[in-house]
Parts: sequence; structure tokens; C-alpha cells
Amino acid sequence: MHEHFTRHHRRLGRTAAWAVFFLLIAYAVTLVLGLLSLESPADPIGDPYFSLLELLIVVMAPPMVAVMVAVHAYASPETRAYSLTALAFMTILAGITCSVHFVILTVSRQIAAAGFPWAPLFFSFEWPSVVYALDILAWDVFFALSMLFAAPVFRTGRLEKTVRVLMVASGVLSLAGLAGVALADMGIRNIGILGYVGVSLIVFPLLGIVFGRARQASEEAG
Repeated sequence: MHEHFTRHHRRLGRTAAWAVFFLLIAYAVTLVLGLLSLESPADPIGDPYFSLLELLIVVMAPPMVAVMVAVHAYASPETRAYSLTALAFMTILAGITCSVHFVILTVSRQIAAAGFPWAPLFFSFEWPSVVYALDILAWDVFFALSMLFAAPVFRTGRLEKTVRVLMVASGVLSLAGLAGVALADMGIRNIGILGYVGVSLIVFPLLGIVFGRARQASEEAG
């Protein structure tokens, strides 16, 4: 079933999956600390937490693409159309979110300090703004679609079926965050965080285990 899944795919997929897992833990811890530092829930997260969150997202996106490369290689012939679509959507996510957060890290403060009245409409994470809308597009749409299209790849055995269910849950919760855009309520939009941070904290290490077991099965067969 996994004729395209070479040892290089196994190594890449397992390493990338665990890298994403540990980066997600670092992101979740930083996010919680940032929220606890606020005097009011309506306040934006400040530094050093904000900059660290931005950096973690930029670092996290490439291994997420690598995980989907491994998922595509792992897929059976019947599901490779879905896995390729999932890889394409994850690549789009990485391109958008890395661009957004790199701009925020490198030039947003200088532009804001120049006193341009339009700067918050482009560079702030207060709704509505351009970067906020792009980030929602990346995570609540393209991440969600990537998870939903990758889910059919995993269909045999208890572990794979668990991965499939969790991928669907992650994708659905991420898509649900779009309700916050429709209602202009970013509190509701935070539902999406449960999908692409909360549930994916379980998905990625399980993927690392799936890829590791595929390696062991291959060695036993050899």
C-alpha cells in the first residue's frame, strides 16, 4: 500500500511531525503566558510574547509542508489525489502565513512609527486589518482544507483511524473559526485555534508514530 514511501520519506515525515509537535507546544505555552500577562482580555498580546509567537509560526510552517510531503508519499494509489490536494493547500498556507508574520516581525513597527494613519488597517492584529484577514485565510481555510483532504489517507488500523478522526475534527474546528469573520467577532473566531493548535497537538505526534511504524513494518518485511 505504501510503495512510494521510501526511507527518506519516513525520516523526513517523522522528523518534521515531531518538530511541529514541539513547536506547537512552545506556541501554546507562549500564547497562554501572553494571555495571562494581559490586564484586560480585550488587550493585544505584547512583547516578548507577541514577537516569539510570530517567530514560531514562521519556523513551524516549513516542517508542516514536509509532513504533508510524507503524507502524500504514504498514501495508497486510491487516495493520492486527496493527499496531493492536502499538500497543495498546506503549501499555500505556509506561503501566506510566513509572508504575513515575516512582514510583521521585520517592518510593521517601523511603518507604524512613521505615523501613517493607515498603518493599523494593514499591520495590526485588531479586526479589521489586512494581515489579520490573510492569517485567517491561511489557518481557518487552507490549514482546515489540508487536514480534511489528508484525512482519507489514513483508513487502516486503530491508529490510522484515530488520526483520520482527529484530522477531520481539526479541519472542522478551524473552518468554524470563519464564523467570527462573518459576525465580526474575533472571540468566536478563536474557535479555530482549537483546531489548528489544540487538536493538531495530537495529530502531528500521531503522524510521527504512524511514519515510524511504517519504517518498522518495512524492515520486518525485508
